[in-house]
Amino acid sequence: MSELTAIVNDIQKHDSLHIVKFDCEGQALTMMSLELDKTIQKGVKVKLSMKPTHVAIAKNLQGELSYSNQLQATITGVLNGELLSSISLKLHSGSAIESIITKNSSIRMNLQVGDSVVALIKASEVSIKEVISC
Repeated sequence: MSELTAIVNDIQKHDSLHIVKFDCEGQALTMMSLELDKTIQKGVKVKLSMKPTHVAIAKNLQGELSYSNQLQATITGVLNGELLSSISLKLHSGSAIESIITKNSSIRMNLQVGDSVVALIKASEVSIKEVISC
């Protein structure tokens, strides 16, 4: 699991659906959740998590996407296996996350250490792992 520290900026609710917005060291993140603990409120510091298989990578991104989470990053490592590739990313905020994509995609995109990319994470794939402080 990749983890990021963030502060809750806003919470929108309709019926049982919550859209939670975070500040992650200057970059905006959004989470969609059906359940939200009552301790999660504006201003709370949390640890977010996402599976590396749910982190997509865009190189030379142009245009609009439905992904609300688009994090600027630099590739710090590329490990190509038989079928999958592990791509280590350093966000411009300094935090690190991992993306696991197919080896074919890694080769097709010619991903190299030092490349500037955008990490894409659907809001439904972000979760709150723990509350750090209220």
